[in-house]
Amino acid sequence: MIKSKMKRGFYISTVFLGLICYAFPALSQNVRLINGGFEDRPRRGSLEHDHAIKGWFDCGTIDFREESPPDIHQGVNREESFWDNEQASAQGKTYLGMVVRESDSFESLSQRLAMPLRAGKCYSFSVYLSMSPTYFSAIANGGNVKKNFSQPTVLMLYGGNGFCAETEALAESPAIDHKEWRLYNFKIEPSRDYQFIKIAAKWKSPVLFPYNGHVLVDGASDFTLIPCDEEVALYVPNEVKKNQIIERKMPAHKAKKKKEVVFERGSREVKVDTIVYSKTKSESILALDRKNLKRGQNIRIDKLYFDADTSGINIESYEVLNEVYHFLSENEDIIVEIQGHTNNIPPHDYCDTLSTQRAKAVAKYLVAKGIDGERIKYKGWGKRKPVASNGTEKGRRKNQRVEIKIISIG
Repeated sequence: MIKSKMKRGFYISTVFLGLICYAFPALSQNVRLINGGFEDRPRRGSLEHDHAIKGWFDCGTIDFREESPPDIHQGVNREESFWDNEQASAQGKTYLGMVVRESDSFESLSQRLAMPLRAGKCYSFSVYLSMSPTYFSAIANGGNVKKNFSQPTVLMLYGGNGFCAETEALAESPAIDHKEWRLYNFKIEPSRDYQFIKIAAKWKSPVLFPYNGHVLVDGASDFTLIPCDEEVALYVPNEVKKNQIIERKMPAHKAKKKKEVVFERGSREVKVDTIVYSKTKSESILALDRKNLKRGQNIRIDKLYFDADTSGINIESYEVLNEVYHFLSENEDIIVEIQGHTNNIPPHDYCDTLSTQRAKAVAKYLVAKGIDGERIKYKGWGKRKPVASNGTEKGRRKNQRVEIKIISIG
């Protein structure tokens, strides 16, 4: 009799707890993501056929109806690869490829969650990201024309309450420019309850004009409940060492204290420190010494790279541009003009337009970083002011440049 009562009491307790979990799922369960590994048949995204990806809704059918949907890649051998991408998957057999386009369109997917992400709760979320050196994809209304979508691209995660809604940005990756897979970790803190999530490829910021780029995505995790005071490291290297400090340059006012956290990797735990945010300054690339500067002086910006025939600033240029930013932020009485120059190969009108756009892109970058726009002018000189002969490749490279002119000082 006693055992029977105990058993009946156990069943009642189990049912009661189950009802609580059903009524208040956010209190008891993580939020599951369907097909976060993007396991499906490898194929090019195409408007000609229904290429819906298992578990996901293609937002292009709403936002950009003339553009093709994302691709599912395998890339293990040439017979299975396309777009000249032969990247192997990070997990499983297949993975996702998404692009951003110079036509101001981008690819994205959405999913209705089994239970909502709850306001006031915090979650950890991780995903593998990489890029391919070559990604020759077709362009809309271009027939057989293909372009290399090779520029670094950002992955965004949004929350909303309808398919493809971008109500709140929940996570943003850096611009992905590495060829190996890296696991990125995010702390999700929704300000409202969200029943839907959306992942999207977006252009790196700041950017003056849209460009062609891509990001490869694999192994997106479930949303795991964590204490809201727990820190999450942005990136855990594949071969991480204990107590490794991952450093990321950020303004000093955003500095965070180091705190050890634990990640599960397979059957083992890996301890790493959270990102140490610091305002660091690398060895000077520009020889900008206030004592040697004078009004009207021109200073060439070395190691500043643009994509061919565009004003898109290459990610390798951020270091030198950040050096310019630090100099201007520490010398608030200096006003400069950013001047763009080209070589003599294209026509005058083209050179004038390109040099102006590039000078404007640099000016916009510095203003976006925090420099007062009244202190930054810009102008394109085209091919009017060569500093070397255009008769040689070396000379043409020297003429294709950006300079800073000191307009006033002190």
